[in-house]
Amino acid sequence: MEQEIPLNQVTRKGAMTKSPFEMTKSEYFVWQLQNQVDARNNLFAIGQPFVHEKDGVIVAEHADGRVEYIR
Repeated sequence: MEQEIPLNQVTRKGAMTKSPFEMTKSEYFVWQLQNQVDARNNLFAIGQPFVHEKDGVIVAEHADGRVEYIR
């Protein structure tokens, strides 16, 4: 028989101190940059590349420092 895991152990709920709608432009910019850093670190932790647009070109950055140009 499979053991069920309670939902509160599978998911986590973040708590923002301020809504993005209430942030100033500079706060919003810093928040966006931090989200990109967090996403990159999470992807590298699971062995996936960070895919994004850089200077109009789609690139995939890998944890070992390699950069692949997609387009």
